[in-house]
Amino acid sequence: MRIWKYAMASTILGSALVLGACGSSSEETSANESTETSSQTAGEESAQVEGSVSGDGSSTVAPIMEGIVEEYAGAQPNVQVTVGVSGTGGGFEKFIQGETAFSNASRPIKEEEAAKLKEAGIDYTEFQLAFDGLTVVVSQENDWVEDLTVEDLKKLWVEDGKTKKWSDINPEWPDEEVVFYSPGTDSGTFDYFNEVILEDEDLVSAATLSEDDNVLVQGIQADPNAIGFFGYAYYVANQDTLKAVKIGGVEPNNETIESGEYAPLSRPLFTYASNKALAEDPAAYDFMKYTLENAGEMAEAVGYVALSEDEYKKGLTDLEALKK
Repeated sequence: MRIWKYAMASTILGSALVLGACGSSSEETSANESTETSSQTAGEESAQVEGSVSGDGSSTVAPIMEGIVEEYAGAQPNVQVTVGVSGTGGGFEKFIQGETAFSNASRPIKEEEAAKLKEAGIDYTEFQLAFDGLTVVVSQENDWVEDLTVEDLKKLWVEDGKTKKWSDINPEWPDEEVVFYSPGTDSGTFDYFNEVILEDEDLVSAATLSEDDNVLVQGIQADPNAIGFFGYAYYVANQDTLKAVKIGGVEPNNETIESGEYAPLSRPLFTYASNKALAEDPAAYDFMKYTLENAGEMAEAVGYVALSEDEYKKGLTDLEALKK
């Protein structure tokens, strides 16, 4: 399911490009003609890249990468890029097996994953793409939950052998059973929540798990007693039917996520790329370069937070160093 915020942004961008191409003055026409030859030459050189590139990994990163893949298809129609969404952990499994050129992740690579890559002889480079605020949400029909503390989240989400009710958190809240929706255990979002909220204790056994964040969105939308969590972009795309819960009095938004004030649920998003693929495959190199050049704009378009320009420049410098 396509993120609608991105769909609208893409439509606006397309309209802007069309309008920008329709200069009305003779001076603009003359200026355009003077650069037409060089632009065509650059376009022809760019279109010469051919091949296929495959990636997998985080469903949280997926809105950014799916948008980039769609735009890249227009820039490089002779390169086929496919991106799966088996979760951060699932993506790393395929990366370790050498099945993919890059792996999207909503958490840093684990030590054991890095060790397996080393054992497999796969050198890689980490590229940061954006910032996300892991967002705790309830249905818009839920009119009692506005703010939860980290301690409240742990009380709700850690398995303790008891039925969880809203009144357990606040006696003024309904004496109704809480319905839980969570990313699956292969998800980097699950891993991050496990680290900062569960602290490696068991997730409540009654939770519905899915690697597809849209499944979680639909479940929470339909039930006023439901609660769940996923990447900020999925909340932004569905904010008409979902309500973001403040954490410790702080709501997730671009400013609080970028500053880290939305703690402890602000986090970076990554892609990890095979150094060999980047060095030896022109299509893989070109796609990663395009990704880093456009990740900030696409992150903002789909509802995440862009890095600073300097951070993207650093990524491009690291990429350039791998080119043969």
